[in-house]
Amino acid sequence: MIYVQFLIPIDALCFHGNDVWFCYKKIGVLGDMASKSYANILDLDPDKLLDIPQTPRSLPRVMTIPGIIADSNNDSNSDKTCRERKIIVANMLPLHIQRDPDTLKLTFTFDEDSLLWQLKDGFSPETEFIYIGSLKVEVDATEQEEVAQKLLDEYNCVPTFLPHDLQKKYYAGFCKHQLWPLFHYMLPMCPDHADRFDRVLWKAYVSANKIFADKVMEVANPEDDYIWVHDYHLMILPTFLRNRCNRIKLGFFLHSPFPSSEIYRTLPVRDEILKGLLNCDLIGFHTFDYARHFLSCCSRMMGLDYESKRGHIGLDYFGRTVYIKILPVGVHMGRLESVLNLPITLRKVKEIAERFKGKKLIVGVDDMDIFKGISLKLLAFEYLLQIHVSLRGKLVLIQIVNPARSTGKDVQEAKRETYLIINRINEAYGSPEYSPVVLIDRPVARYEKSAYYSMADCCIVNAVRDGMNLVPYKYIVCRQNSPISDENARTSMLVVSEFVGCSPSLSGAIRVNPWDIESVAVALNSAIVMKESEKQLRHLKHYKYVSSHNVGYWARSFLQDLKRASKDHDNKRCWGIGFGLGFRVMSMSPGFRKLSPDAIVSAYKRSNKRAIFLDYDGTLVAHSSIVKTPSAEVIRILNALCNDPKNTVFIVSGRGKDTLSDWLAPCEQLGLAAEHGYFMRWGGSLEWECGVVGGDLEWKEIAEPVMELYRESTDGSMIEVKESGLVWHHQDADPDFGSCQAKELLVHLENVLANEPALVKRGRHIVEVKPQGVSKGLVAEKVVCGMIEKGEAPDFVCCIGDDRSDEDMFESIMNMIPNSNTNTNTNSRCGEGVEIFACTVGRKPSKAKYYLDDTVDVVRLLSGLANASDPKPSSNPASFQVTFDAVF
Repeated sequence: MIYVQFLIPIDALCFHGNDVWFCYKKIGVLGDMASKSYANILDLDPDKLLDIPQTPRSLPRVMTIPGIIADSNNDSNSDKTCRERKIIVANMLPLHIQRDPDTLKLTFTFDEDSLLWQLKDGFSPETEFIYIGSLKVEVDATEQEEVAQKLLDEYNCVPTFLPHDLQKKYYAGFCKHQLWPLFHYMLPMCPDHADRFDRVLWKAYVSANKIFADKVMEVANPEDDYIWVHDYHLMILPTFLRNRCNRIKLGFFLHSPFPSSEIYRTLPVRDEILKGLLNCDLIGFHTFDYARHFLSCCSRMMGLDYESKRGHIGLDYFGRTVYIKILPVGVHMGRLESVLNLPITLRKVKEIAERFKGKKLIVGVDDMDIFKGISLKLLAFEYLLQIHVSLRGKLVLIQIVNPARSTGKDVQEAKRETYLIINRINEAYGSPEYSPVVLIDRPVARYEKSAYYSMADCCIVNAVRDGMNLVPYKYIVCRQNSPISDENARTSMLVVSEFVGCSPSLSGAIRVNPWDIESVAVALNSAIVMKESEKQLRHLKHYKYVSSHNVGYWARSFLQDLKRASKDHDNKRCWGIGFGLGFRVMSMSPGFRKLSPDAIVSAYKRSNKRAIFLDYDGTLVAHSSIVKTPSAEVIRILNALCNDPKNTVFIVSGRGKDTLSDWLAPCEQLGLAAEHGYFMRWGGSLEWECGVVGGDLEWKEIAEPVMELYRESTDGSMIEVKESGLVWHHQDADPDFGSCQAKELLVHLENVLANEPALVKRGRHIVEVKPQGVSKGLVAEKVVCGMIEKGEAPDFVCCIGDDRSDEDMFESIMNMIPNSNTNTNTNSRCGEGVEIFACTVGRKPSKAKYYLDDTVDVVRLLSGLANASDPKPSSNPASFQVTFDAVF
């Protein structure tokens, strides 16, 4: 017997006796890493990607004798594939790389200062981490296979080898010259002020993200492993990954600022990036401001609402809840503390103490770029020396400049300005023995920075925009462990820009506006002259926070929330929709499916008594339609359904009774429920009945002035006055302000109407006040109960609607017939064999079991039912009238 397992594409099969010969396509080899093949719908993107080489994939080992083909992984790796793993994906791997001058071989060591490397210390040593990213050096194609195998075996790293031209366009082009300036609030107003959008660079960004996705899918067990993507270099990677596996457990953390919607929406590919992020299960930000800006963009550009549930912010996106996490990253305490105890650090500390004896030190550590505010800091320091003569000769600013991460005219201008200001300050206020500003513009070792941190009386971070900036955290830890300070008198002072991500977490810092030079100077002076006791209190407060919210805590917290956000994956039915970068996943309950016309018509023909409930707007007439009156086709269908003596048909709408009476006058036997059931009429020749007998509507006099107040203060809003209630609409108002006002109005109305028989509800772009005991669900219940009272219990119930108010109908029907999760149900109230068809319009989360795509599908379905109806009209339309008092 021969067992055959097909693992990779096959060019040909040749049979000879009992032997089976395989002829495989040559697709390259990458060690023994498992190869997975997925259909990639993104290849259909009409905006063709750059030509990129095929990602190398591994060939599984195959036995050549009769038997079961071996697994594609080595036995030694079998345990790894079964374990829950964390896959960390970032632009660069956390490695230092050198080429041996003699052998020309590449040597690797872990970059212990890398955040990606440090985050693993928040977990037990048994937790397996795999890193995916690019290398900092270009590797020749002939070396790539060997290097990839070495990195996987020895470092658990998987390199993404991007071609040089692609790497340049992707990273130096789109990431650093387009995304990075925009996310730091720099608009390309002119060619000298940031680079204009270049679609070639965007295509390179897409291509690079696709290569990263290929690498992730090579090593990941998509439904078991947790994948954590980092930073703005890979913001559309989630789309590629979600396309490969609907249930992939996927988190993303943005380490840069996220700009306000006014800035972000200037990006021509804004929707593609937003959709990419929304394909994650969890999105992390350093501060609430960044998260708020992201949520605002989702609201303004995609019409998505968010809500907070038990402390978690969630966005409903095609049935999936995308969670938002707000937590600033921390530092590695042990790493910083261990450096301070090194002999070389202690020698540097003594050297600094001797060199600056009797002087107060202020330290600043910044990258050389226009957003770090180095020149503004120097101008503030110059102003401080100018107005406080007593500080001259006693105060020194140590400015350490890290190497620039990008090149360009702006970096050169920032550097030139920095040197000019420093020279001016030192010439004006210095002497041969004293330099007010000491500039260290060279690569500075970690021990040297730690020595300066531990000796500085104050640290200043004056950036005009920065994602997080961990310099203040490092300064606090070094001051706590300073080798020459009294253990019981630890102090530190921070002057921090308001526009830096770490600012909200440092409540004891002096926060400044970096553009206000005079205020920054005053803050520096306050930090220097502050009493030691207050410095100690501020330092202790900061140290408690920094030591408890370290990098391990941050990583643990994020992955715990990712596990929580993805725990329901297996309980949902998912399918992908959309092409290219517009791909997203629809997630619904397992039993949710499209309503088959054949199935419902078959059940319709078998039934003897039927109840049919239809919403109007968005169900029979599209919301986008300018003409809201029913078409001749809709009127014909409704009349055909109503003329069947087996049918009881109701239109259940939020519209007023006069509007419904006018529009549906040709349908004389049609039942109508207006204003969500406050008014009901069983036929065109009958009178309207009020659903709330003796209802008190005096509360409208209380609610209307409150609504009017919000209408006046919210441009674009309006009040709709109904007989049964009031509705405040804000669909034409500013999305953020309208949503904010709606929340406030909801609380305000709930307070003033607390003792009134009124219900306040918030819907899509509305806040509605209506009488208690009025809902579409009660309409359905009253009609069905009325049929039962007449001895004509329905054995077929169809309910179709599109919005939140229709969910009440679906729920009411399900409650009346508890076993409605199957087509045929038995219930003592409704008779034997009741068949239920609760259907929502549009594929979205719903209590209904079925869906139809749009109003066209609804009309087509109803037309099929009408054609299957008994054409004999009912002899007495009024014979079935049941008053509300008779029902209850």
